Amino acid sequence: VQFVESGGGLVQPGGSLRLSCAASGFIFSNYGMTWYRQAPGKERELVAVINRPGTTTDYYADSVKGRFTISRDNAANRVYLQMNSLKPEDTAVYYCHRRYFANDNWGKGTLVTVSS
Repeated sequence: VQFVESGGGLVQPGGSLRLSCAASGFIFSNYGMTWYRQAPGKERELVAVINRPGTTTDYYADSVKGRFTISRDNAANRVYLQMNSLKPEDTAVYYCHRRYFANDNWGKGTLVTVSS
């Protein structure tokens, strides 16, 4: 199982970024997927969840609700995180992961820095 995140960078407050995650090593469409983030000096936190197609609705942390949108492309084995109206407190390394499989390897993540 492998996850490769990309799309991070430096953005001004109020800006947007779209993160992408390429997943491999399992049947992607059979599993829910998540985005986590870890800010400097803080624990990793769950940001968003997208479930298997046709199942329950997505989940967003209160801190990103209304600003972030998670989506998936099952044909490409990819999950995305569209981030709008970014704030300095969104600065973190962002990781994707398979839902409910804590023992899966973590990718290197992609760094998002929100600063003027």
